[in-house]
Amino acid sequence: MYHGFEGVGYLFSKFRLHDRLQTHITAMEREITSFDPNRLLNTAPADLAAYLKQKYGMEPIQLRRDEWHAVEKETKVDVRHDGFRRGIFDQSQPVLVPGQRIDVRIPFDGDADLFLAQGNTYSTNPPRASVDGSELVITFEFPSDSPPGDLRGSVDQTLNNIEQYLRWGREVLDPWNQRLEGVALAAIEQRRARILENQGRLSSLGIPVRAKTDAPKTYAVPDVRRKAIPTLPPATTTPFEPEPIWAMEHYEHALTVMQNMTLVMERSPSAFAKQSEEDLRDQFLFQLNGQFEGRATGETFNLHGKTDILLRENGKNVFIAECKFWKGPKKFSETIDQLLGYTSWRDTKTAILVFNRGTEPSTVLKGVAEAAQAHPNYKRTLPWSHESAFRYIFHHKDDANREFILSVLVFHVPK
Repeated sequence: MYHGFEGVGYLFSKFRLHDRLQTHITAMEREITSFDPNRLLNTAPADLAAYLKQKYGMEPIQLRRDEWHAVEKETKVDVRHDGFRRGIFDQSQPVLVPGQRIDVRIPFDGDADLFLAQGNTYSTNPPRASVDGSELVITFEFPSDSPPGDLRGSVDQTLNNIEQYLRWGREVLDPWNQRLEGVALAAIEQRRARILENQGRLSSLGIPVRAKTDAPKTYAVPDVRRKAIPTLPPATTTPFEPEPIWAMEHYEHALTVMQNMTLVMERSPSAFAKQSEEDLRDQFLFQLNGQFEGRATGETFNLHGKTDILLRENGKNVFIAECKFWKGPKKFSETIDQLLGYTSWRDTKTAILVFNRGTEPSTVLKGVAEAAQAHPNYKRTLPWSHESAFRYIFHHKDDANREFILSVLVFHVPK
C-alpha cells in the first residue's frame, strides 16, 4: 500500500496552544477596555462575563467517528519516491502514474484551529491530515499496480493518533476554559472601578463635563469564526448613577439572625404553634432590631404592609423580606412577583421567609426550587450551603441588568 501526502500537512504543529489562548485573553481584555463606560456600568457583570466566555472560549474538538464516510476518485500518483522498486533514479521531477485517491472524511464539532495547535505534550512525528470546513480529511493515494494493504487499519491508527493529540490539548484547554469567565469578570470589575473613580473626580470639580461627540451609542458584535455568535447583553449608554447598596456582610448577618430563630422555635414550640404570619414576622423583626443599631427616625428594620420587613436608604429599599406560610408553588411565585414590585434598585438584597406548618419538608423544598427557577425573572442559582435554604439572582421586571439577590429560608413551624 502506498500513502500519498501531496498537499496534506502535519497537524498539531503550526502554533503553541498556550500562545493562542493568551491572544484570546488579550483580545478579550481589549474589548472590555473598548466598551462605552455607561454601557459597561449598566450591564450586569456576570452577564457580560458569560458573553465574553462564550465568545473567546475555544470549544474542544469531538470527532463524530460514527458519521464518517469515504470518497474515491481516479487520479495521477507521484511515484518518484518509490524509485528503487520502479527503477527511477532522478527524484527531482514528479513521476506520475495512474492511481486511486481515497479521502476518509470525519465530521467534527469544536474549534478547527485546535487541529493546528501544539499542546504541552507532543511527539516528533505528528499525524498528517487536512481540515475541510467541519470535516477532518485523511487522504490515501495508491498507484493502480500497488498491492492491496490494510487500509482500515491505517485509518484507525491515524485517528487514534489524532485523538491522542486532542487529549493532550485538552489538558491545557479545559482548565483554561474553566478559568476564562473568572478572568473576564475580574477585568470587568477592574474597569468598572476605574470608571467610577474617574466619575468621582469629575463630580468633585463641580464643572460641567462635555460628552465626546464620537462616543459609541451602540456596540456591534464582530463575527466569531466557527461558533454561534453570542449576543451582547442588552444595555443602554444612559449615564450611570451609583445606587445605595447594603453591604453583603450585613446581609449575611441578618440572614444568620433569622436562621437562628429555628432554635428559638425548637425550644418553645407552644409559643409559635398558633401564631399568624404577622406575629411570626414580628418575632423576626424583634431579633433583627436587637442586632442592628436603630436610627433616630425609627428602627433600622421597618414594617411595610402586612408581612414585609424593609430597610430603606435614601428613600430606596435596600433590603426586603417577605414572610409567608407555604401554600404551594403558585402562591410562592406570586410572592416573588410581590418582591419585584419593591425592587427598583439594582443590588437590592431580598429574602423570603417560608413558614411551613404541616407539609412534608421535602415537598416544600422541591416546590420552592422548581417555582423559583421557572419564574420569568430568574437568572441563575448561587451556591449556598444550607439544608433548608436557597439563593438566587433575579432581575427587575423592566431591566435584565438590574439584578438582585433573593435568599429563601424555609422554617418548619410547630403545629
